[in-house]
Amino acid sequence: MTRITVAKGDGIGPEIMDATLEIIKAAGAQLTIDEIEVGEKVYLSGNTSGIAAESWDIIRKNKVFLKAPITTPQGGGYKSLNVTTRKFLGLYSNVRPCMSLHPFVETKHPKMDIVIIRENEEDLYAGIEHQQTDEVVQCLKLISRPGCEKIIRYAFEYAKVYGRKKVTCFTKDNIMKQTDGLFHQVFDEIAAEYPEIENEHWIIDIGAAKMADTPEVFDVIVTLNLYGDVLSDVAAQIAGSVGLAGSANIGEECAMFEAIHGSAPRRAGQNVANPSGLLEGAVMMLNHIGQTEVAEKVQNAWLKTIEDGIHTYDIYKEGVSKEKVGTKEFSQAVIANLGQKPKLLLEVSYAKDAVLNLPKYEKKPAKNKTLVGVDLFVHWNGTNPNELAAKLQSINTDNKQLTMITNRGIKVWPDGFEETYCTDHWRCRFKPTNEKWSDQNQIINLLSRALDAKIDVIKTENLYEFDGKPGYSLGQGQ
Repeated sequence: MTRITVAKGDGIGPEIMDATLEIIKAAGAQLTIDEIEVGEKVYLSGNTSGIAAESWDIIRKNKVFLKAPITTPQGGGYKSLNVTTRKFLGLYSNVRPCMSLHPFVETKHPKMDIVIIRENEEDLYAGIEHQQTDEVVQCLKLISRPGCEKIIRYAFEYAKVYGRKKVTCFTKDNIMKQTDGLFHQVFDEIAAEYPEIENEHWIIDIGAAKMADTPEVFDVIVTLNLYGDVLSDVAAQIAGSVGLAGSANIGEECAMFEAIHGSAPRRAGQNVANPSGLLEGAVMMLNHIGQTEVAEKVQNAWLKTIEDGIHTYDIYKEGVSKEKVGTKEFSQAVIANLGQKPKLLLEVSYAKDAVLNLPKYEKKPAKNKTLVGVDLFVHWNGTNPNELAAKLQSINTDNKQLTMITNRGIKVWPDGFEETYCTDHWRCRFKPTNEKWSDQNQIINLLSRALDAKIDVIKTENLYEFDGKPGYSLGQGQ
């Protein structure tokens, strides 16, 4: 018996959770269930996170969490429970299989069968934002080597265990050379450890276009948080329906499984909701806890039910579907098909006792880190960068000199273009004139001079070289 935590959620959540549990128990799942309440009621009780402290304790103790969709109340101050859960529990890997069910579910991509593995904790979703000037706000994109290594190794291990042939990396490292560049670099390093699995890299824009047009050329896709969020919903939709897709969120200690759709409160209590998305999440859960035979039985029975044309309203189509059924009737049809396999759709067979080899991240030796300058970010309401440069050059010293000004990443001094539109947010780079700075006191001295000159410095970024390589963007035109 495996003890798991279950939350029935809001809207259609209780109905599809009841249906899902009924199916997997009928298939022989060996589970002990601890039910908790999360979502709208908890939010409206005054808990802005949507989950009570004692519920966290149960989730952390059981390690496995099956969650139905929840409703987050409108208005400010309410935190996303999904994002909170992923971050607090270290659920770094989001896994979303997207497979076409042609010809039984309408799709333009009958051969589609891909898995998107998305980094779940970093990137712009760190949510670190600041308004810095009247006209400019920033959101920090944070990418770490541990984060890259964990998610990319997970993708290759997933491909190995589930018999996938290729892993594709999507980034935008032609523009974001430091952040996305690190992800691509780590992908190449880890791919070399799996010579039996084909690997490739696509720039995200053309890669996304290719996936939307010809998804059958992809197998496993691994990518950063924001890109993966967008791609996985697009993939689920073009496969046939977002309502059919399940999702796994995997960490080193805990895991959460769910449908990717929302709580659909307008459909609640009507016995019409399709439980397939949550059921797919439950199949992933069964594989995760080692009950692969049960997972296989449930998945094949579900495929057989789809193939039999027994469909809920969301995928029902005249001439293709044979019977429109409700939530309970659909679950009963799946149960009746347990032990059977589809004839046209590809039956599944999961490897018994397969384990993903996911070693703990080991810190790399520290690189030789050398301070080589500083970027001062300045709030200035003027529009002529030459005027700002004259002001900044007044704080130059014998060993600290202004070398560049950019505005929104575009170099505007020296040799800028008059046509370039400038906001009130300026990046002003100072570097040593002859030799490298010995310590950060050089920066403190520069900031003091800027303060005396009434220059509004809103942020600084130290410029470092790591083993002699610049650890910063050079700026357009540099």
